[in-house]
Amino acid sequence: MESKALLLVALGMWFQSLTATRGGVAAADRGRDFIDIESKFALRTPEDTAEDTCHLIPGVTESVANCHFNHSSKTFVVIHGWTLQKVANPQCLREEERRQYQFIGVLGQVTGMYESWVPKLVAALYKREPDSNVIVVDWLSRAQQHYPVSAGYTKLVGKDVAKFINWMAEEFHYPLDNVHLLGYSLGAHAAGIAGSLTNKKVNRITDFVDVLHTFTRGSPGRSIGIQKPVGHVDIYPNGGTFQPGCNIGEAIRVIAERGLGDVDQLVKCSHERSIHLFIDSLLNEENPSKAYRCNSKEAFEKGLCLSCRKNRCNNLGYEINKVRAKRSSKMYLKTRSQMPYKVFHYQVKIHFSGTESDTQTNQAFEISLYGTVAESENIPFTLPEFSANKTYSFLIYTEVDIGELLMLKLKWKNDSYFSWSDWWSSPSFAIEKIRVKAGETQKKVIFCSREKVSHLQKGKASVVFVKCHDKSLNKKSG
Repeated sequence: MESKALLLVALGMWFQSLTATRGGVAAADRGRDFIDIESKFALRTPEDTAEDTCHLIPGVTESVANCHFNHSSKTFVVIHGWTLQKVANPQCLREEERRQYQFIGVLGQVTGMYESWVPKLVAALYKREPDSNVIVVDWLSRAQQHYPVSAGYTKLVGKDVAKFINWMAEEFHYPLDNVHLLGYSLGAHAAGIAGSLTNKKVNRITDFVDVLHTFTRGSPGRSIGIQKPVGHVDIYPNGGTFQPGCNIGEAIRVIAERGLGDVDQLVKCSHERSIHLFIDSLLNEENPSKAYRCNSKEAFEKGLCLSCRKNRCNNLGYEINKVRAKRSSKMYLKTRSQMPYKVFHYQVKIHFSGTESDTQTNQAFEISLYGTVAESENIPFTLPEFSANKTYSFLIYTEVDIGELLMLKLKWKNDSYFSWSDWWSSPSFAIEKIRVKAGETQKKVIFCSREKVSHLQKGKASVVFVKCHDKSLNKKSG
């Protein structure tokens, strides 16, 4: 009996050691799964949005508790983009690389740190979602290379992020439905790759370049944005090219105030506008900017796309409504030059009557809108061409909410102060009514001439139109 007991004890000890060995090998294997991860994952705090004070380390479960990760709340994963570096010897660059650096304006510039928008976005996310986790992915060592080299690393960064997210899901049963990836520049590409490699689908990916197009001007080699639609919803603020406040006039002002050292910021101004539009949507929750589905920029500029029927309009940024669509859609909007960026869009339709036989081209007008809350005066617009007995539609926008429309004024401006053609004869057109549709409220208003018919004459006084009080109109609007 004693020998049997000793045998059982020996067998038990052998089985225990075998299990421990296998468990150790499994743990080691799991550890090896994360050895190739170079990216770092910093959980920032509302108190310190600018510093990486605590890192979540894939494979090290204690790091999650040490950083006070909130398992019951949302998680935002912010992936920065290509980071500017100093090019010590520009003469050594290939011609292609040299052109790229000169275009982006970074020859001799040094940063080597996170882009300035990162802490601003972190702070805005915490302000909107105080209990959330905001993780900043640090891939600076790879992002500071020549642009083509850094671009080649985005696949590896995407894999790093996917491995990290999969680990959080498997190790802590953290639901991926709580994960929101936010990527900018090359970080946008890394975010897309990460989303495609996670074991389960993440809740949302916000791609600040590919779906919020704010700098797509020029040839592909000279543009750091993307013009063609690549997301489920592609949004083109101000047509997707240079943004308000990022023009030549602004360039002259910046150079005068700060010197040539900040010229690169002007290109970044348009390129980074997408991020600041998103930050704006986080901070100005009550007044989200609205974008409108449209087939082309040209159609939008004519005011033909201000419909919200069948999901044709959507909020910009954080509060965007998820819409199931069979194909991607392009959306457009106008913005202000600074935060808050929201504007109010209007379609204006005018029928010009008269006996003028000539077609007028590139004519400048001003329109003033008066409402129950405020007014917006002398809004400039240009009609590329117009002629008698035709109806024309165009888009205008105001930077203030003027409330319900009550009255408008229309003025046809001279070509110049010394226009000889206008000196001898001033063309004019008759206008009975002007139709206006407000994009934000979807309300339609018809304005009538006080004198049944107003004569709009080039270079002369404004003509006034007031809200019609036609019985049939009231029935329709009711």
